[in-house]
Formats: sequence, C-alpha cells, structure tokens
Amino acid sequence: MPPASSRPLDALRQRVVQCRACPRLVEWREKVAREKRAAFQEEDYWGRPVPGFGDPQARLLIVGLAPAAHGANRTGRMFTGDRSGDWLFRALHRAGFATQPTGTHQGDGLELRDAFLTAAVRCAPPANRPRPQERKNCRPFLEEEMDHFLPRISCIVSLGGFSWNHVLRVLRDRGFPVPVPKPDFGHGTEIPLDDGPTLLASYHPSQQNTFTGTLTEDAFDNVWSRARKIIQAEG
Repeated sequence: MPPASSRPLDALRQRVVQCRACPRLVEWREKVAREKRAAFQEEDYWGRPVPGFGDPQARLLIVGLAPAAHGANRTGRMFTGDRSGDWLFRALHRAGFATQPTGTHQGDGLELRDAFLTAAVRCAPPANRPRPQERKNCRPFLEEEMDHFLPRISCIVSLGGFSWNHVLRVLRDRGFPVPVPKPDFGHGTEIPLDDGPTLLASYHPSQQNTFTGTLTEDAFDNVWSRARKIIQAEG
C-alpha cells in the first residue's frame, strides 16, 4: 500500500491521465503518438496527458510549460526523453535533487529528492503554444498539487515566462501577496511571498535557449543552488 502522503497525488495522476478536456490537444498528442518521429518508430508513445512526478514530501516545486511532443508525450514522464530534460536532470543531480543525471524512460531508476516536477499544461501543444482556454482547463491540476505541497513548500521554480506568469496568477488568485504590478520574468528573478513560498524564475532549458547560450549550465546551476539555500533557510 502506498504511503498516505502519496495517495492524493496517485488519485490526481489518474484524473490527469484520463483527461480529454481540450479537443485540439487531444487530437495533436494522439496524432504525434501515431505518426511518431523516425528515431522512435519502434517505441510505443504515451500519447496522453502527463502527470507530475517526484517526492510527495517535496519542499521544491518545479513548474514547466507543457510536455514535449517527442519527449514526455512519448515517455509519459515530465521532461523525460528530450534535450530539455537532459539539461534539467543533470542540473538537478548536481544540486542533489535527483538521484541520477539522466532520465530516458519510466522505470529508469530516476527519483527526485525533495523536489516535485510538474507543468502548467499536461498535454503536448502544437508549436508549444497552449491556448488560454487550454491553460485554464489544466489549471485545477496544478492547484491541486499546490494544495498538497503548500503546507511545507519553500520554493517554486518556474521554467520559462509562460510558467512564471501562470504560477503568479494562480498564487495571486489564492490570496498570496503577489506584488502589483507583477515582476517581469527574468532569469534569477526572485519573489519571496509573506507566509508562502519564494518564487524563483529560470530560463527554460529549451534547445533554443541552450544552443544560443541564452541559458548556460552555470546560470542554470545558480538557480538550483539558490533554491537549495531557500529550502535550507526554512529549515
């Protein structure tokens, strides 16, 4: 029997995986799963919404944009099986939040320690651009995760501007004292919230950002080092 702390997340996982609320996203994720990328022709794609994963007792919540079409939409686990995930798991491992520096598929032995990884939108969107209504449809899943983690969470890291704005919106609507006007997104931007977590911004480890040098490994490591310090300061 799973520990009591993980049961709400297990129930949420089942609801996420079964969701068909956004017709455009359902059509796209399933089309990608049928047609596949040439390099993965022999693999069975997940082709469904992707739930969050990690430590149910985490003090660090990591929020991305959405599953990649041939990454998490293929493997069924956030940031697993693509170049963005390669960057992320290497950095989390260096910072002590992951048990290994690689994540290739479910069951590969990767575990997150004191961290939980999720996204604003749970289905791979065309061109990585969810529509406003799709974002709204997915929002209750993130809010339920926050309900689970907020009593002990110390830090939320938003990967990219979409996640940053979405998380700020959710926290503001839940009564946290988000500054007005809200701070602009920027790598390393930090917002400590009274009686709540500290929100920390990072560039997304997309190929566009990593290939151009917009995001370097040192700059990425600085975010996770800062997240670790925030958590340790909270005890």
